[in-house]
Amino acid sequence: MPTSGANEQRARQKIQTDIEPIAMRVPEACRYLGIGRSTLYVLIGEGEIEYIKLGSSTLVLTESLRSLVERRRKSVDQIDS
Repeated sequence: MPTSGANEQRARQKIQTDIEPIAMRVPEACRYLGIGRSTLYVLIGEGEIEYIKLGSSTLVLTESLRSLVERRRKSVDQIDS
């Protein structure tokens, strides 16, 4: 039978796993948006998506991905109006 300390530890781990990362690697960013790697790099090249280099890793900022979706969503909404 688990102790209450173990239950508290599981609760803390659950909270920690629910935190969205600030940045993610390219494969995760592609899955996040549902796009291919080359499309992601085109968007980065066009300045649509912010990224950072950390050592040899390219990390895409999660907020930048959300902003891209929101901008594209608004432009589609304006066309429909």
